[in-house]
Amino acid sequence: MTKPEGQRTILGFDYGTKSIGVAIGQEITGTASPEAALPANDGVPNWQQVEVLLKQWQPDLLVIGLPLNMDGTEQELTKRAKKFGNRLHGRFGYPVAWQDERLTTVDAKARLFEFGGYKALTKGKVDSVSAVLIIESYFENLWRE
Repeated sequence: MTKPEGQRTILGFDYGTKSIGVAIGQEITGTASPEAALPANDGVPNWQQVEVLLKQWQPDLLVIGLPLNMDGTEQELTKRAKKFGNRLHGRFGYPVAWQDERLTTVDAKARLFEFGGYKALTKGKVDSVSAVLIIESYFENLWRE
């Protein structure tokens, strides 16, 4: 049974070809926390690891970041992120939403640097904090509607 909007658990993904950032968010608090990033081989994760995350968190919705160009147009990575989201839906049956992720990596690096300097800027941490920002911006868009 799906929870009503405002009480959902959301699993967010920052798609990449080498690493896929993951975060878990709660609509009721409007907050998200980073999870360990998933290694990817040319954009393909270990689907068993994804299944473990889904069983652990039992999210109501998956939010996938869309890497758009600054002018809002799509790029090759946008198509691949959509394919990833469609595969998640097809394999596991969870509903999927898309969220513009422009500048999330820049913001994630700034946030991590603020708390830990250069040593905090590992690829996996940046990707997962980017996933946090994707979820947070998804929440902000919900509240604006």
